[in-house]
Amino acid sequence: MSVSKHPVAVRLEQQVGKGTRLLATVMCLPLVDGIFPALVLAGALSTTLGIIEVGLLVFGGSATLAVVLAEMEGTRREQIQSILLVGVPLVAVAGVEAALAPTIANMLDIPTFERFAALVILAIAAKTASATVGEYLPPPGVIVGLGLVASFQPNSFELAFSANPEVVLRGMAAAGAGVTFALGAALFGPWLRGNVDIDRFRFGSAVALGVLPLSILGLIEANVPLALAVLAVTSLLSLDPQGAVDSMPVDDESADETEEPPADPGANEQAPWL
Repeated sequence: MSVSKHPVAVRLEQQVGKGTRLLATVMCLPLVDGIFPALVLAGALSTTLGIIEVGLLVFGGSATLAVVLAEMEGTRREQIQSILLVGVPLVAVAGVEAALAPTIANMLDIPTFERFAALVILAIAAKTASATVGEYLPPPGVIVGLGLVASFQPNSFELAFSANPEVVLRGMAAAGAGVTFALGAALFGPWLRGNVDIDRFRFGSAVALGVLPLSILGLIEANVPLALAVLAVTSLLSLDPQGAVDSMPVDDESADETEEPPADPGANEQAPWL
């Protein structure tokens, strides 16, 4: 990505392309590799704060921000339309996966699986913070798969589909929080491009994501928004107004020194913006 030079981001861009396709890959990946179902089973969506944390850190985060700011082309309205094109199916699929959670839960020893869910989040946080460390860690899908094997209980299998609308709405709300984050990035894109250091935000997001497993493992109270607090501090520390100054065009006086004088001596009087 042109804003963030993280090797993983560059490799992903080379594989799937830019713009809407890249955004869809980044935002839908938690649904495909098992991260989101693992969080649902681990109880990460049991509170309102947990829903917001998962939405901002898993579906949103630095990767989504970098794609919206660096890779999406077109006007602000076109970018919002592209985000909604990705976001609407994302929210729907997240609701379906949340509804299927009881079927998966009947087959697993949840305390054991929660440990693997926490481990996969820590692995993602490490990969986000350092590409070098990420090279030595297994893919998230592999960790989720090992968790499924370690906690599998075939004798307790029972096909179940959650009819509780609250479970479905919580899953959809988490995805919706991530989509809202992407829409906000598109809406305030012109200001964010000049005032936010993406790599600094990326590292802080990794730290916030690494805090999330603490609540899953019960090391901190679920209603303590520690990850959100870290993300808020990260957002403040990522502000870089000097970047806006550095990216401003050259002023008129310096431009006049490098440009050739106009053929018509009265041209500057007729066009004072030159």
